[in-house]
Amino acid sequence: MEEQTKGKPIRCKAAVCWNPGEVLVIEEIEVAPPQGYEVRIKVICTSLCHSDITYRNRKDLPLPFPLIFGHEAVGVVESVGEGVDEVKEGDLVVPFFLPECGDCTDCKSPKSNLCTKVPFQIAGSMIRSGTTRFSALAGGRHHPSPIYQVLGVSSFSEYTVVDVANVVKIPIDLPPDMACLLSCGISTGVGGAWRAAMVEAGSTVVIFGLGTVGLAVAEGARIQGASKIIGVDLNPQKFELGQVYGLTDFINPKECGDKPVHEVVRAMTDGGADYCFECVGLASLMSDAFLSSRPELQLEGFITHEVSFQDINKAFDLMLQGECLRCIIRMDA
Repeated sequence: MEEQTKGKPIRCKAAVCWNPGEVLVIEEIEVAPPQGYEVRIKVICTSLCHSDITYRNRKDLPLPFPLIFGHEAVGVVESVGEGVDEVKEGDLVVPFFLPECGDCTDCKSPKSNLCTKVPFQIAGSMIRSGTTRFSALAGGRHHPSPIYQVLGVSSFSEYTVVDVANVVKIPIDLPPDMACLLSCGISTGVGGAWRAAMVEAGSTVVIFGLGTVGLAVAEGARIQGASKIIGVDLNPQKFELGQVYGLTDFINPKECGDKPVHEVVRAMTDGGADYCFECVGLASLMSDAFLSSRPELQLEGFITHEVSFQDINKAFDLMLQGECLRCIIRMDA
């Protein structure tokens, strides 16, 4: 914890998308201190998910621009708001986009991963207060202007504020570049094998590749002892279903049968993952792997590129060109 920043606004750099379809602009912004049940995080590194590209490019979606994208990240807790005891200043944490309060009926049920107490939202303000923690600087060309959050995380900023239901503590010894992948792509894919497909040791499975998520499904199946993994798609022109998560208008209701549209989207895209549980469980596998030199969860192959925060738009170009699985964006580079 840095006493000089606790309880005070922080000025920092963020990659802001001011209008749909535009490239991100590195701006100096102000990040307000966390309020009740909120956590302010200093982001170490983040990575790009195809969902970020989809939300940036969809001009017909009712999103409240300007926005700060990014939801796969790892960072250190800078300060916490009132009522937070799950994490403390100095903890290494992974934020994730599906909130989990841990108390509501849905959070306690193995059949659901959608919290009813802290609802999931694509973009907007902090879910409990209805206000944003990001703002343009006074006197700047965009002032006055609130800047809005995406998927409850907004990790394309040197500092971000998330609800305590969107963050989990992980072991301090995990390599940050690989730990940040646990936020979305890896948890989604492995969760698909563990939770949705319920792969057991000795199972024979078929994996239909869907970019990073598909490869992570295969990884989860391998860890569980699947005897065959067939059809992992390494085609650079892959289509990643994760890009449509939460956008029910992408799905034709007539194609959903007797299931609600939101259930079809969930089944298609998030693998049924309980992100808090998956992040902790996968982090444990990683920790054991690094301490005992047994690579249970092999994440190195998912990281194909690295860029500095100043070059964040290059990460978008690489993914649009089909040249990368995950590009690590280092905030201090």
